[in-house]
Amino acid sequence: MRIVIAGGSGFIGKKLTQYLYEKGHDVIVLSRKAETITGAISHIKWLVDEAKPEKLLKSVDVFINLAGVSINAGRWTEKHQKEIYESRMTATDELLRIIAALDEKPSVLINASAIGIFPPSETNIYTENSKEVANDFLSRTVGDWENKAGTVAEYGTRPVFMRFGVVLGNEGGALPLMALPYKLFVGGPVGSGKQWVSWVHVEDVVRAIDFCIENQHIRGPVNVTAPNPVLMDDFGRSIAAVTHRPHWLPVPALVMKLVLGKKSALVLEGQKVIPNVLVNQGFRYQFPNLSCALMDLLK
Repeated sequence: MRIVIAGGSGFIGKKLTQYLYEKGHDVIVLSRKAETITGAISHIKWLVDEAKPEKLLKSVDVFINLAGVSINAGRWTEKHQKEIYESRMTATDELLRIIAALDEKPSVLINASAIGIFPPSETNIYTENSKEVANDFLSRTVGDWENKAGTVAEYGTRPVFMRFGVVLGNEGGALPLMALPYKLFVGGPVGSGKQWVSWVHVEDVVRAIDFCIENQHIRGPVNVTAPNPVLMDDFGRSIAAVTHRPHWLPVPALVMKLVLGKKSALVLEGQKVIPNVLVNQGFRYQFPNLSCALMDLLK
């Protein structure tokens, strides 16, 4: 297949580009940087210098939208929140414009999303059928992002919203920062420790995206989390066990709020999210349990 990826230079994007290339697909990365249009992995400019990438895109089967300012970078000031929101809206608008300009429409648009659309809870269990949504910045961003991307259905293109949980990997995501205190022998419970962590190994993320491309009956929200979420305290204890470090020094919620500001909600609050769509459709996880995921990443 010919697959176009927006946001191919990010943590997940790099892994996904290499994975799809190794499966034999032609991968085109939309980039603000240098343009190369030779080989099985091409880079085409977009969002700069009035670029018109649609002129170079023919017979595209799949569009994947991972573009947007990282929610993990920097404090959530009003300016940064605006950048997070507008980068996603701008990129999605441009992808929709490109698709509208193509004579042959792609069969599917895989659009990044997040489980942050759900309200924090220590007791609720959320699936793709859950209707509850939070009333906060992240949830509003996710909701508007999905609604905008969903309009691609007007062209006969199947929309899929990959609601990522806490993605674990060594090259990015939350794990390096979460593991650092343990490596320094100062790891311990964060906040109450009773908040849920709906995690997923980055290798299962890229395989789940590929799974949703190939299974043409999957559409709409897909929770991209492992089937076994854990409490934050248990997450920390698992890191301690794998790294052979103590789990002893608590990090009060007040300290996290002082250090991270509004972004502290990412670690102090959580949701128990179950990936019913992936499980029911037969997706096979390489890392269904946290211990095996951490062994792979931290050993």
